[in-house]
Parts: sequence; structure tokens; C-alpha cells
Amino acid sequence: MADLYDSDEEELTIENDAVLTKYKTAGEISNLVMKAVINEVIPGASVIDICSFGDKMILDETAKHYKKDKQLKKGIAFPTCICVNEVVCHFSPLRSDPVVTIKEGDLVKIELGVHIDGYAGVVAHSIVVGSTAENPATGGLADAVLAAHNCAEAALRLIKAGNTNQQITETIQKITDAYNCSPLEGMLSYEIKRYQTEGATDKQIVLNPNEAQKKEIKSMEFAVHEVYAMDVFVTTGSGKMKESNVSTTVHKRSDETYLLKMKASRAFFSDVCNRFTLMPFTLRAFEDEKKAKMGLKECVTHELLHPYPVQHDSDGKPVAQFKYTVLVVPNGNIRINGGLFDPSLFKSEHQIEDKEVVALLAQSANRKAGGKKKKKKAKSAAEEAKSEAAADN
Repeated sequence: MADLYDSDEEELTIENDAVLTKYKTAGEISNLVMKAVINEVIPGASVIDICSFGDKMILDETAKHYKKDKQLKKGIAFPTCICVNEVVCHFSPLRSDPVVTIKEGDLVKIELGVHIDGYAGVVAHSIVVGSTAENPATGGLADAVLAAHNCAEAALRLIKAGNTNQQITETIQKITDAYNCSPLEGMLSYEIKRYQTEGATDKQIVLNPNEAQKKEIKSMEFAVHEVYAMDVFVTTGSGKMKESNVSTTVHKRSDETYLLKMKASRAFFSDVCNRFTLMPFTLRAFEDEKKAKMGLKECVTHELLHPYPVQHDSDGKPVAQFKYTVLVVPNGNIRINGGLFDPSLFKSEHQIEDKEVVALLAQSANRKAGGKKKKKKAKSAAEEAKSEAAADN
């Protein structure tokens, strides 16, 4: 990561006002784009067009910020992915791929990410196409979405300094049981850092641990000034998933080194490093798709790039997803994106009976306010950060 910033320099946390502002800006942009993309998910719309729309808007919106700092990297932290029904994640097709269109009644998952100077806001949201307050989604679709939403909300209330990842895993199981659903096995949420959107530390939250994870994932406590990408997947099936035979289009640069032999591979990898740093990207971002695929092959073979294969629910059942980025602060936490769910669009025959979970979900998700001195200090810090951002714009 030496090409991005001095690796010997101590990494700044959200305790730093400038870092906090960059995270919040990324979060605000990601929600702005998410709202716009949701409006594009209508019957007859093509997935490729929606994905392209989302990616373009991320680039357009991030370009409006920190204009004076020409060295500051910003843009896509995760390319727009649109996954329908049993498709779990990472579906972001190319122009040469078969056209996939949205239909009435589809359960659609939208995932995307934005970063400012490597500080990312990643987010995902689920909708059932055509559902309204007057005609809400019901049955298994509603069960999966409501279970996933409540799992995400419960996790938000538990990601606080001193609480543990195990508390979240146990609570998610209780909620999915109530809706006769299953959390997807093996799916992880992570602590994230600058230019590291996943898996960079051993601080992980597992939804439904497989046998290997039961031995490997350690219990850990959340700590002040950490940042997490909380990602929840729920299915009406058994919770198993499998890799799809659909071509992988999303990749991310790894820490491996190798002297590439082919000229096309070297040119492609150089472009990846310059444009996307260490953030995931889609091959759709390259003008010459055929040329990009040629360069990609050698990079993947020698593990310079990490692939994000498309996953499916093993039982062919619909899967719901909610994801947000949350900052752990001394008096609770700050969710910088997500929170767009409308419960009136879903109706389930099931409900949560566990008293502890009901009480947890009844708690306010807003952090506790400090005393007058703390409020004044926080206000001053916020104004200072805002001024710095304005000066850069």
C-alpha cells in the first residue's frame, strides 16, 4: 500500500475530524446513489443499465468533493451489483453478457460502495419490485426481507464498545428462527480501515458459522474508533450457497507481487492500480472489454487480483440483504448509510417473540448525547471538519 500512503505512518482513526468527515461524506453519497438506484429498479429495466447508472452516479457525485486536492483518490469502493431472487452477491454484468431484466415480484438486492481518500461507505438494500403499502409483499419474500432488516437493526444496537461479535451471531439466529428463515452460512462482516473494505483484521462477525469458522473465528470485543461494514444475508432456504457458473466480473487487487509476462497484462494491471487502488472494480469500467479480459487472465492466474465470484442460494430460494457502515464512538455508534427501509411494503405472518430481542429492537438506534461540554466540543469539532471540507471543495 506504499503507493497510496506512507505505510510507516500511523493510521488515523475516526477520532481525527478529517477522517470522520471523509467517512461521513462517503456515507452520504452512497445513500444518495442508493436512493436513485432504487428508483431505477422497475419491471423491464435491465440489470446492466442499472449497474452502469449506479457506477456513473458514484463517480459524478464524488467528483464534486475535495476538488482542490488533486492527489486525493475518490470514487467507487464497490461497483454497483444487482442480485435478483436466489442470486446472493457480486452480479454486475458486462455489455457482452446475456441481458437480465427486472420483473414484477422480484426480490432485488442492490449493493454499492463509495470512498473518499480510501475511507469507504459500503451499503446494500433489498426491495420487492412492485410492492406497495396497499399491496405489500407477503410469504417467503416478506419473511426473508423482514428477518434480514431486523437482524441488521439488532446488530446496529449491539455494535458498541465492550459488546462482542458472539452477541450479534446469537441474536441473528434468534431473529431468523422467528421468521422461519436462515442466515447464509459463512458470510462475514468486517472491521474496515483505509483502503481495506474487508478481511484486513481478525475482527469479524459471522452470521451463521460453518464448521471451520466455529474453530477459527474468535470472540472479540468492539472498541471505540473502529469502523465496521455490517452485512446481513437471509434466505428462506437452508442457508447454504454455491458458486454460480456466471462469469466473474468483479475483482480486487491483492498484496501479491509477480512480474507479468504479457504486455496486455502489464498495461491492464497498471490501469487497475492507477484507477482503482485497492478497491474492488468491475471489468465493465474498461472501454475495451476484450482487451481487459486478456490482461485479466494472467493477473488472476498469479493471484495479483482477487475474484469475487457470483454466488447463488443452494436451494434456489430468495435471499435478502442489508448492509451499512457503522462507526464506533465513545457514546455508542454512528451509522453513516443505510436506514432506507420501509416496513409498510412487507407483511409477514411471523413475528419476533423473544423478549430480549424485542427489547433490543425497541431501543433507539441513535447514540446517547453527552453533557453540555461534550456537546459543545463535538459541535466545534464538527464545524472545524466542515470548514476543512468546504476549503477542499
